[in-house]
This record gives sequence, C-alpha cells and structure tokens, in this order.
Amino acid sequence: MARKPPTRKYRKRKPGRDRPLPPAGKGDLRIVQVRSGIGRPASERRTLEALGLKHHQASVVQADRPSLRGMLYQVRHLIEVTPAKAKAGA
Repeated sequence: MARKPPTRKYRKRKPGRDRPLPPAGKGDLRIVQVRSGIGRPASERRTLEALGLKHHQASVVQADRPSLRGMLYQVRHLIEVTPAKAKAGA
C-alpha cells in the first residue's frame, strides 16, 4: 500500500515568508502586532497577551531575553520585530 501524498498541513514552509528576527543581543526590542489574533488557536492568543499586545497594531518594547525569543518565534507570523531605539537622554 502506497503512502498518501502530503497534505497542506505537513508541507514544508517556504523560506522568506516570515520576517526574520533581529540578531540576539542585549538591548530592547520593539514588537508590533501586524495581524489579528482572531481565529487563531488559543495558545497563540495567550502568547500575544503575554507579550503585552492587546489589539491589532499595538506596540510594546520588551527587553531581549531567551524566554521572549521563544514567544516571538511562536507568533512570528502575527508580529513585526525591530530593535528599539536607545533613549537620547540616557
């Protein structure tokens, strides 16, 4: 008996579809939600809430740390991440 062809669920992701995260390092990251959490699994909605994003187009600044990187990777298709600018007075 032959195997069934792969379904859409199991096909490999095409490279370059999600924007890459900035390189890991010290400093802050600006996270902007660019797509809605409506219709997404509950775990993705909870991750957005844990990041501090309450609605579409919300923006937060978080310190770069490994636990944050894990959350960003889970919802990378819903957000855009850029390095935060340093404050001029500091």
